[in-house]
Formats: sequence, C-alpha cells, structure tokens
Amino acid sequence: MKREELYARFEELDKRASQGGGPDKIEKQHASGRMTARERIDMLLDKDTFCEIDKFVNHRCTRFGMDKKQIPGDGVVCGHGKIDGRQVFVYAYDFTVHGGSLSETNAAKIVKVQTLALKSGAPIIGLNDSGGARIQEGITSLAGYASIFYQNTMASGVIPQLTAILGPCAGGACYSPALTDFIFMVNENSHMFITGPDVVKAVTNEVVDKEELGGAYTHSSKSGVAHFVYPTEEETLMQLRELLSFLPSNNMEDAPIVPCSDDANRRVESLQTVIPEDPNQPYDIKDVIEPVVDNQYFFEVMPHFAKNIVIGFARLGGQTVGIIANQPAFLAGVLDIDASDKAARFIRFCDCFNIPLVTFEDVPGFLPGTAQEHDGIIRHGAKIVYAYAEATVPKITLITRKAYGGAYIVMASKMIGADVNFAWPQAEIAVMGASGAINILYRKASEEEKKTAVEAYEEEFSNPYRAAERGLVDEIIMPRDTRRKLIRALEMARNKNQSNPPKKHGNMPL
Repeated sequence: MKREELYARFEELDKRASQGGGPDKIEKQHASGRMTARERIDMLLDKDTFCEIDKFVNHRCTRFGMDKKQIPGDGVVCGHGKIDGRQVFVYAYDFTVHGGSLSETNAAKIVKVQTLALKSGAPIIGLNDSGGARIQEGITSLAGYASIFYQNTMASGVIPQLTAILGPCAGGACYSPALTDFIFMVNENSHMFITGPDVVKAVTNEVVDKEELGGAYTHSSKSGVAHFVYPTEEETLMQLRELLSFLPSNNMEDAPIVPCSDDANRRVESLQTVIPEDPNQPYDIKDVIEPVVDNQYFFEVMPHFAKNIVIGFARLGGQTVGIIANQPAFLAGVLDIDASDKAARFIRFCDCFNIPLVTFEDVPGFLPGTAQEHDGIIRHGAKIVYAYAEATVPKITLITRKAYGGAYIVMASKMIGADVNFAWPQAEIAVMGASGAINILYRKASEEEKKTAVEAYEEEFSNPYRAAERGLVDEIIMPRDTRRKLIRALEMARNKNQSNPPKKHGNMPL
C-alpha cells in the first residue's frame, strides 16, 4: 500500500473513532441536553492540548452478538492535556458507545491513564456518563471496576482526583467517584445511586423517582456525597478548572502562589462591628471570611450540606489556604454529625496536599439530643479531633466569639496542635455559657443570686484573657487587623517541618 493510501486510511479510521457511536447517537446525546465525551474534554482542557491514548482499543466480547458491535475506543475517551498550562490526565465515559458501559478493555484504558497520572504526579479527572457495568461481559466488567477502585485508593493523598457526574452513575460505578476527592454534579442531568428506583420499589415497595433518589439536589444537600452542583455542564467544567487552580499537582508540591495585588496590611473596618452586641444573636461567618481573604474571593465547598459549618478555599497573600469555620447563622454554629464529617474530610484533604488550615471559630458546643447520640456524635465528632491533631500543615485559629467546652477543644485549639491561636476581644472561651455554668454551680440559689453570679461569671470567663494568661491564645487582636495577622502567621509557619510518629496508618474513627 502506498504512503498516501496509508495516510488516507489512518485519517479515515481516526475520523471514525472520533465519532464514537456515530452521528445518530451524538444527536440523541445532544437532544438529552448532554455533551459528548470529546466535547466535554475540549471544553475542560486548554485549547489544543488534549492528547488521546488508546483511541483504537476495542472489546473482546463475542457473546450476545457483541462481536458484531465493534466501535473504536469502546465507550471511554482517555488521555492527557493541560489546564491553565498545568499537566492533567482525564478519562470520559462516552455514552454514545454502548451507553458508556464499562467493559474489561475500557476499564484497562482507565487504569492505564490512572497509572500514568500517578507516575507523573499530575491530577486526574473523571467525567462520568455511564450505564454501568456491561452486562454482556459479566464478571469481567465487574473486575474492571475493582481495578479502577484499587487505583483510586493508591492515588488517594498523592494526586488530586476530581470527578464530574454528567449523566447516570449507578451501582458499583458510584464507588470510584466516592473514592475521589471532590464530586461535581449537574442539576437534573446527574444521578447517582447504588440501586435504582425500580430495584428500590421491588425490594422495599418504596416509590421514588431518580431525581429524588439520587439527583444533584439530594446528594449536595442531604447525603453529602456531592461537593459541588451547578445548573449546566459548561459551568460545572469551568468550576472544576477553578478548583484545580487552588491545588498543587501532587503531594510533594505546594499549591501555586498567585501574584497578589490585594494589600497584605489592608485593614477591614467592617469587622469591628460584625459581631452583634447580643451574644446570642446570629451573624454570617462569611461576612468575616470574605473581607479578609485576597480580593474577597472565597471558593466554598459543599455549601448546601451541613450549613452549620463552612469549608472552602481562598488565598491569603497569594497562598492557597483551606478554611474551616463555624456558621452562627445556621443552628448557632453547633457541631453535629454531618458537620463533623464535612470538616474532617476537608481537613485531611488539605493536609494531604500541603494546604495550610485557617479556622474561624464561633461554636457553642455539640448538638444535643437522642438522635445525635444514638447516631454516634461521639464517633463522628472524634473525626475532627483526629483530623486536626494528625494534620502537620500550618494551622492558624481565630476565635471570633464563642468557644465552649469540647467543641472549643476540637476546633483547632492550641493543645490539639494549632501553631498560632488568635482571639478577638469579644471571644468567650469557657467550659460552657454563663447561665449553664451557674445553674450547675449554684443549683439551690435564688434567682436573684443566680443573676448576680451570671454577671460575675461573664466578667470572669466570657472573655479571651484567661486563655491568654495560660498561653492557650497567642494573641488577642483587633478585628480590623485580622487579614494582616493571618498573613503574617502564615508567613511565619511557611517552613514548618513536623512529622508524626512512624506507622503504617492510624485508625481514624469512622
């Protein structure tokens, strides 16, 4: 065959492989409001940087007439490219080919790109849109999932792993996303569930549609499975790029330092009055966070789940930080089971990837009640203690108002290992609030005596000075100086070098 014919044949085969399931299936995909795998990759990555691998790989199944259904690529598009000029790896299920179902061979494609990402020290992104395991292949397709899960686990804490759910994701397919660091979903188009509505009805007689069972709203606000939800695929992919801008490529690097035009010494006068005079009146902790961080830009994570705690990324002096903050505007900022889980996993992620932790504390305690106790608030609350204590990155804590009892301890207190602990003059650091303490200490006293005792207790303990006397607070600062103080503390701790005792791994409460 002549050279020209060889090249022409390659171009024809390459074009055919690029079309996935063909024009009809692509049109059907668009009609459902979803992009194709290659369209998603093109939108996600920097222009003209995608290099596809295993484009001509095909399945080896001969049962159920599958030998007559050979489509190059076999339902998943894999390769590498760049986001903001930084190397990333990506795999995207192609719903136009056999419904994006997982075969033995396309599982091998995914594992290959996972392995390359791990060896290269670069983030990996999965774009899920799949009907699940390919039934025609039986156990071999299930084994393919197992190999993907294994690679997810090996890469955990070494490279960032991000997943976007852009269509269906059911059964065992859910566990790969669950093993990754962050999950993105699209309103109405994304669905995740271990068992679908039909199986639920057959087994439990419960009638539920797929949106209520496993839609984006459910997983972003009720289950806590999804970290981000957006109205369109386009916005989802853009926000995925945005998240990566805060993260290092691997656990041996620091997050990118961004040139900062925001004055590090900028005073924030609004913070002088952000705390209400009434200690029981709520306020929005984001009114503290946003004015303090660079350009007032806070990239919140899981905004719809466990709203009594706020987590997310920001920059201080150009440096990425992970922020954990009690939210007095929701449930008074108490810690409960969901808030504990949400915070602990975020703390551990930041520690994995060398991202300093900044904690804004205003917490009256743990949520009381039989439901919390019976569901294991002790076990779940211990996760935050474990996560903060284990973390070796710089840890800076600011107490804005309340810091009571066990909740004070777990929120990055000095003895849990915080490097620098600040407090505003309004801070109340005590075992409990004044009324509760006096009802215990002066159980048999008259109401008038109790009232006098409460005032005395508040004078003695509802301030940061007892803690400062003991060195449990390093510095009491004016609220307006918060930005400057946090940046200076981070600069001081930048070269922190701390190692935990050698061990295979700890036994975190789960």
